[in-house]
Amino acid sequence: MSAAQGLLDQIHGITSRPWTLMEVCGGQTHALLRHGIDQLLPEAISLIHGPGCPVCVTATERIDRALTLAEQPGVTLCSYGDMLRVPGSNGRDLRSLRASGADVRVVYAPLDVLDLARRHPERQVVFFAVGFETTAPATALLAQRALAEGLNNLQLLVAHVRVAPVLDQLLGDPACAVQGVLAAGHVCTVMGAGELQSLVRRHQRPVVITGFSAVELLEAILQCVQQLERGEKRLENAYTKAVAAEGNQEAQTLLAQVFEPIDTTWRGLGAIKGGGYRLRPPFDRLEQGALERNNTCHNVTTEAICPSGLVLQGLMRPNQCPNYGTLCTPDSPLGAPMVSSEGACAAYHRYQR
Repeated sequence: MSAAQGLLDQIHGITSRPWTLMEVCGGQTHALLRHGIDQLLPEAISLIHGPGCPVCVTATERIDRALTLAEQPGVTLCSYGDMLRVPGSNGRDLRSLRASGADVRVVYAPLDVLDLARRHPERQVVFFAVGFETTAPATALLAQRALAEGLNNLQLLVAHVRVAPVLDQLLGDPACAVQGVLAAGHVCTVMGAGELQSLVRRHQRPVVITGFSAVELLEAILQCVQQLERGEKRLENAYTKAVAAEGNQEAQTLLAQVFEPIDTTWRGLGAIKGGGYRLRPPFDRLEQGALERNNTCHNVTTEAICPSGLVLQGLMRPNQCPNYGTLCTPDSPLGAPMVSSEGACAAYHRYQR
């Protein structure tokens, strides 16, 4: 507590004008609200909660494809728990399909899917793979092992997304109000600092890599505000205990061997250049419902009554939505940011903002 208070005192002492910072991780959003950091910072500092939840940004057409697959006889569809509650274009979700008899299963690691396919050769097992660069290496390992074993009953529905391209697009928007970025430490643990260094050069904004505890977040906020007050624009690593400049090179090699970047749709944000992954040959034979090979993007489909795009871009705070806390709650969510345990709307509701 004394360390956190000392950092807060320093932030208050150096803040001389308004600054707008954006964190890019749903886990960081929850930590900022859980510890009340958003309320303890100087009033001049505004926090914007960026698109840091992969479940929230999974394209509607991917979810619709998963729903269609789950309804087919002989198919077992697997994914992480939060994905079961995200609605598709018609409001249905995987959880309701499971309740009506579909074989939809929650897994905690991609290799669980490998074991399931081995034990049930009579069924077509599909893994709905979501997440940032943090979970994509484990999916890549699953693809390698499935191909090596010649498992003909295992397929992947890939919806992995990449953080740096969406940051590049958001910061390049002339309407973007973000003056400093708190980068996601877990992604940087895998990808290193190179992509972020390029962002700093292109967009001339300070970026600070940070972790998830109260002290780590406050240290990053202090470093970011110090840069802004001095007129500096650098990449700083405030999470050195986990993040090396070169990242995890074995994981990067695995990603490069199995995946290739593609333009793709982020729910609520539209088309993001280089914003996703697809399986590259020969692993693409495992792909279920692959995106078109010409890299074109579908038009984004969002809930008509859920302004998730505004929330994900930081243009609207969750509690400014007219449906927040009334028609839209974690028990009856209208959109993905309230569904996911890492979503900004769920965080606001849980911590009573």
